Amino acid sequence: MRIGQGYDIHRLAPGRKLCLGGVIIPNDRGEEGHSDGDVLIHAVIDALLGALALGDIGSHFPPGSPEYRDIDSRILLKKTMELIESRNARIINLDTTVILENPRLAPHVKSICESLSALCGLDINAVSVKAKTKEGRDATGRGEAVEACAVVLIEEGG
Repeated sequence: MRIGQGYDIHRLAPGRKLCLGGVIIPNDRGEEGHSDGDVLIHAVIDALLGALALGDIGSHFPPGSPEYRDIDSRILLKKTMELIESRNARIINLDTTVILENPRLAPHVKSICESLSALCGLDINAVSVKAKTKEGRDATGRGEAVEACAVVLIEEGG
């Protein structure tokens, strides 16, 4: 068994989509990023790569590379899952947290769980998505950014 943890943060900007776990959340601002900026998928990718000591998202999908400009992060997660499977490993469970002041994520948590479940080939009961705020503290608390954390348990050789 191996554990991996991931973290990501992106600024929020007008004219961008707010993508979380492959789900578009209606909002007037979205993540800035070289890709679509899906902070939750990026944290999941880092957790998966970290569990198998394979580096981080930037080493596999360089942020300055033209081929990843505005790419859908679900594609990056699919490529990461192929790498995990090539190592004869499988995810046991995924636990995530999104930190965002607005909009409220409670109405979207089920959709995000379903999306991550499908993308990672997991039973829905093996995926957790929690939503938190920073109660007005720091850039995320002021609504200038969104953060995500992910922890994954992987069985290698199973």
